[in-house]
Amino acid sequence: MDYLKITGPAWTFGNNVDTDQITPGHYMDLPIEEMSKHVFEPIAPEFVSDFKAGGIIVGGSNFGCGSSRETAPDALKFLGVAAIVAESFARIFFRNAIAIGLPVLVCPGIASAVSMGDELEVDFEAARVTNLSTKKQFQATPLHHIMVESLKKGGIMKMLADT
Repeated sequence: MDYLKITGPAWTFGNNVDTDQITPGHYMDLPIEEMSKHVFEPIAPEFVSDFKAGGIIVGGSNFGCGSSRETAPDALKFLGVAAIVAESFARIFFRNAIAIGLPVLVCPGIASAVSMGDELEVDFEAARVTNLSTKKQFQATPLHHIMVESLKKGGIMKMLADT
């Protein structure tokens, strides 16, 4: 996967999507293969059956808030989520995602400009999101170059293993 430019269909979510909505707590003790079958179950029960690997999640503000459970980004990556773009992220979710190699990008104005199924292009090098369905472009907040390197390597552990 090219972590600098990702294209895929959008799955849209609103504000304050918390980690318990992403991976409900009562599934936390299950292996990732089982837990991932319940991603977004409380707010989008069709997600797991309808989602195709390579899709891009678009969120409103404070995506990934709540507990600091690492299972939320882990399960999303396991399902093949290619990237998450949101108005803002809970800090620990953002850092956990980068650490495991799940691309995330803060992009003001994106939530109201994307509809479910729109085709998006996320360019991490240019810090730009393009809605290919509507031809609108949005400037995102650039990631620090070390974060981009971590994403290219597949996460911080893989990056450290190469040093």
